[in-house]
Amino acid sequence: MSTNSNTVSRRKEAEGGGLHNTLVYIRQHWQLYLIFLMPALLLTLIFKYAPMSGILIAFQDYNPFKGVMGSKWVGLKHFTRFLTSPDFLGYLANTLKLSVYSLLWGFPVPIILALLLNRIQRAGIKKKVQLILYLPNFVSVIVLCGIVRIFLSVTGPVNLLLGTDLNFMTMPGAFRTIYIVSGIWQTAGWASIMYTASLANASQELREAAIMDGANILQQIRTVEWPAIKDMVVIQFILQAGNIMSIGFEKAYALQTDLNLPASEIIATYVYRKGLIDGDYSFSTAVGLFNTVINVILLIVVNKIVAKMNDGQGL
Repeated sequence: MSTNSNTVSRRKEAEGGGLHNTLVYIRQHWQLYLIFLMPALLLTLIFKYAPMSGILIAFQDYNPFKGVMGSKWVGLKHFTRFLTSPDFLGYLANTLKLSVYSLLWGFPVPIILALLLNRIQRAGIKKKVQLILYLPNFVSVIVLCGIVRIFLSVTGPVNLLLGTDLNFMTMPGAFRTIYIVSGIWQTAGWASIMYTASLANASQELREAAIMDGANILQQIRTVEWPAIKDMVVIQFILQAGNIMSIGFEKAYALQTDLNLPASEIIATYVYRKGLIDGDYSFSTAVGLFNTVINVILLIVVNKIVAKMNDGQGL
């Protein structure tokens, strides 16, 4: 017993001495740490934290000439105005539909792609397939929307193949399908990288043993490959579900037309119209802040739910 206690005490002393030496080294060379950390800290403070002070105008009748300190405080007036607006439920429904449908249809695709890529044995073919899948991610959103508009125009390739003369971009019922399918095409390949990397940790010995035991492909995926990517799937699902309200403004706005507005007008595009086009800065800031608060609440709730379903493991 005395030997064990002496060993434990020596280990604690060594750990304490190591921490002390580290603190002494940092104190002696603080200039070095300051030089390396200061640029990152300044950039974070300037571009991440300083702009957060702008949310104050959501509680004011903001006047650019009077500034934040000189503008009149109105409390929750702009939040009440938005929540009682007759268009509120429509914008909220459009945002949730685009986000939820994109999550339900788009989230499994990168996982399936990664599992399929993992079945390719020849490295040369695998790299070429990966290159084709990753390439759309480097296409600008605006360029992508231009391609979509050309393909779906009255004289575009889609109408030529179908033998029709429909203008899909003016159809509110087709907007969500166009948005979701184009998003999957652009991002699914790149999103599969994380799952492909996680699959590299799957035990090859266990996979070979499963094959020897006569396991089919689905059984191999369930017993060997799924455990390797399970944690990554959970983390990505929590992050994406928590960002349901943060749907991309650029793409929705670029695909908008006057005729598909009933389906394409979302909270993000509404904020743009009210803030930059109409100049109603306080109201648009209040709407954006409302959107952010809902996102934070969703992130916390989804994390709690997934943690309970996943043996207490969340973010």
